[in-house]
Amino acid sequence: MSRGEFNLIDAYFSKLGSTRRDVVLGVGDDCAIVQPLANSELMVATDTMVAGVHFDENTPARALGHKIAAVNLSDLAAMGAEPAWLSLAITLPEMDTDWLHEFAAGLHEICSYYGCALIGGDTTRGPLSLTVTAQGQAPAGVGIRRSGAKAGDWVYVSGALGDAGLALAASQNKVTLAAHHQQRVQERLHFPTPQVALGIGLRGIASAAIDVSDGLLADLGHILKASKVGARLELNEMPLSLALIETLEYEQALHYALSSGDDYELCFTVPDERRGMLETALAHTAVKPVCIGRLTSQTEQIQLLLDGEPWQAPAQSGFDHFKAD
Repeated sequence: MSRGEFNLIDAYFSKLGSTRRDVVLGVGDDCAIVQPLANSELMVATDTMVAGVHFDENTPARALGHKIAAVNLSDLAAMGAEPAWLSLAITLPEMDTDWLHEFAAGLHEICSYYGCALIGGDTTRGPLSLTVTAQGQAPAGVGIRRSGAKAGDWVYVSGALGDAGLALAASQNKVTLAAHHQQRVQERLHFPTPQVALGIGLRGIASAAIDVSDGLLADLGHILKASKVGARLELNEMPLSLALIETLEYEQALHYALSSGDDYELCFTVPDERRGMLETALAHTAVKPVCIGRLTSQTEQIQLLLDGEPWQAPAQSGFDHFKAD
């Protein structure tokens, strides 16, 4: 490790590791040392964001600092984990102090809000790339998996879908947004909110869960495959933002809600006998999940209904890095 690399870590990232008492040794040594809770299980998630693939040169550095943490915390939320520690591997084309200051500020803000600490990582030189590994904790045996759903369970989403996709389309000049919608949808794209409190609240209630990162149809499909079930979705119940409704024709808005990613809402399933538990658990929170359908016994089949009639799914059902063009 070069002296310049040591200085970079000390200047921008060392202070992010001093926020939790369970960090015995954080940034600056060969390994971090943490002290997990007794009778708990660790849940670990890793995500990478690459310039030119996940973001362009116009994306604010502060947004990148926020989002690279948020996407990992969203994975933890989907499994009911409480965030604890992050590791960051960052590859930089050059030492840009202004960019680093803003990036570290975005990372600090989200780490502080969710009470997690940066405990280590790596810095290298090369094309801009960001990788975070997040670790969370939950009492042993309560983690929510994709494989627990059963036919008859109800399907919920935690909030409106499609806004991040709308923001991306607007930035690519594919749609025209009204000025009063621009800031909100840009924030949905660049500063997503991981549903951590909801994920923790779903312990013992949800039979399966996943975060919506690649599009609802694609991500729900992972639950259906793991649980060997199908789904029937009532599209009239799909939560859509005012921005989406006022910008697009209704059926086009549904395409965005079903297929565009980066919303980082939770999609989860709840057995019929636990629906009352769900309402009780969330009664005093700001989160109001919406029931959009029910699981069926038709393995991996998704039936879409609009006004009670079958509706054709979008041709592209979600983001895939290796899908042929």
